[in-house]
Amino acid sequence: MTTTVARPRLVGSDVEVPLVTGGTTRHVNLDYAASTPALREAAEAVNALLPWYGSVHRGAGYKSLVSTGAYESARSVIRSFLRVPEDHVLLFTRNTTDSLNLLSASLPGEAFVLTFDSEHHANLLPWRRRRARFLPAPPARDAVVDAVTEALKVVRREAPNAPVLVALTGASNVTGEIWPVGEVVEAAHRYGARVLMDAAQLAPHAPIDMSALGVDYLALSGHKLYAPFGAGVLVGRADWLQATEPFLLGGGAVRFVTTDEVLWSALPHRQEAGSPNVLGAVALAAACRALARIGMEHLAFEEQGLLELARQRLSRVPNLTIHTLWSEPGPRIGVVTFTVEGIDHGLLAAILSAEHGIGVRHGCFCAHPLMLRLLRVSEAAAERLRSRLRAGEPLRLPGAVRMSLGIDSTAEDVERLATALERVALEGPRWRYRLDETGEWVPDPDPRPVPDLPFPINLERHLGGESS
Repeated sequence: MTTTVARPRLVGSDVEVPLVTGGTTRHVNLDYAASTPALREAAEAVNALLPWYGSVHRGAGYKSLVSTGAYESARSVIRSFLRVPEDHVLLFTRNTTDSLNLLSASLPGEAFVLTFDSEHHANLLPWRRRRARFLPAPPARDAVVDAVTEALKVVRREAPNAPVLVALTGASNVTGEIWPVGEVVEAAHRYGARVLMDAAQLAPHAPIDMSALGVDYLALSGHKLYAPFGAGVLVGRADWLQATEPFLLGGGAVRFVTTDEVLWSALPHRQEAGSPNVLGAVALAAACRALARIGMEHLAFEEQGLLELARQRLSRVPNLTIHTLWSEPGPRIGVVTFTVEGIDHGLLAAILSAEHGIGVRHGCFCAHPLMLRLLRVSEAAAERLRSRLRAGEPLRLPGAVRMSLGIDSTAEDVERLATALERVALEGPRWRYRLDETGEWVPDPDPRPVPDLPFPINLERHLGGESS
């Protein structure tokens, strides 16, 4: 007898969006790597808890007891989803960036950090506060372990007893390539080093078993795991996180305070100062329960077929180049980054949205060193870019377009994208576009109406940092 598993349901999967050319079309979301829609189970969990929401951990009211119970139960659910070792602690944070900054602040003062220059900025920048060494991305997947091993040998010659952390991604947010984390763990542990895996991209696409993998720390974001309600987690060994002063100082992290001394709480409360994001934690746990029920192995298998279709279909688009770090075939998640010769990446993304109702990402994807390498930007050209940026000149960086698959992506979505790209590559845009004051391409004019929602919306772009 065959058991049928209910398909995942995402909030907004049937939304129609307006086109500049008139009419509407079903929105094709191919931007999951940046942020995912909410699973209906996650949204329903938030709505169910809202009437019972109260203060957490110290409230005597019944709603406080319910909220505290829901918060701590969420911690247990997520531990189970990730198969966390019993002696590891799970901390709620805002997102992966918050988690990695927390860990960076918790490292022993004499610690070394090894990471690759191909990492997302969240796994590059926090380590700059430490004794960090940024290794060049290796030319092949099977060279990763050798690169880590050689770097560890150097560190051990210089500092035989120093704490060492190797920080690397589980899967690249730019190329989708899955890194050999388990092999890195084995190599690192031989040299007494610990390993942090940035699982922000891997967790939504593949099952993770922390106990089997052996990683010492793991970070992920709810907004990439179908629970975009402002919660993430840092999971890992407790000693470094317990030994240092908390990353955030405030209520909830303390047992007793005088003007002269503070007695800090034990983990997890020691590193969760302030009123916690109960609704975000509950939503993330609900998403994990739903994904576990469907089966991450099943979802990963389905995605691989769709990814292969996407890579084959896009490879037939005229003048389109798919960018990868490693030339040889290897395991990947559903991410494809590409450029079309002669069409600016921002303009291409704007055309796909305005004329075809397709949402993709464009830019450098918070991975500037990697993108410069993939786009073959010379060091001299990169220095000219830096000089102009230092001088405050308005400047568009070179970049690419990224499509990324999610749990409700379909072959029809892939075909919509490929067909639109073929049309743009052969015929160009059907509408007029201009660069706005932020340096982004926008339709000129843009007749698309603003959705009727019970709060103000300003669709004009705002200056800000690039996200993933």
